[in-house]
Amino acid sequence: MFAPGYILKWLDTAARGGTDYYRLALMKKTKSRTTGRGQEAIDARVVSQSEDESAWEAPFRVKRSKPASLSIPGDLAARAAFLARLHREAGVDKWVERIVRERVELEEFAYNEAKKKLAS
Repeated sequence: MFAPGYILKWLDTAARGGTDYYRLALMKKTKSRTTGRGQEAIDARVVSQSEDESAWEAPFRVKRSKPASLSIPGDLAARAAFLARLHREAGVDKWVERIVRERVELEEFAYNEAKKKLAS
C-alpha cells in the first residue's frame, strides 16, 4: 500500500506545519499578542507621578455598610433551611437574602405601578 518512508515524510511535514500538503492544513488558531504596557512600565509611571500633586485626584471617603442581623422564630428558620437545601443554595443566609431581594423588588414594582395609576 504505502511505503513506510512515505508515511513518515507525510507525518513530518504535517508536524512542521506544512499547509495544504495532501489537503492537510493546520487547524490551530494563531495566538495574537497584545501590545499593552507591561506592569513595569505602569509602575514606573506611577512612581514618577507620585510626588506631583497635580497628577492626583482629590481623595474621597467610602463608608462601609453595616451588616444587619435578623432574628426569626425557630420553626421559620427550620422551614427556611429546608427550602434552601431544596433550592440547592450555598447556605440559608444566601437563600434568605435572595428571597428578600426578590420580594423587595416585587414590592417596589407594585408601588411604582400603583403610583402611576393614581397619577393618571
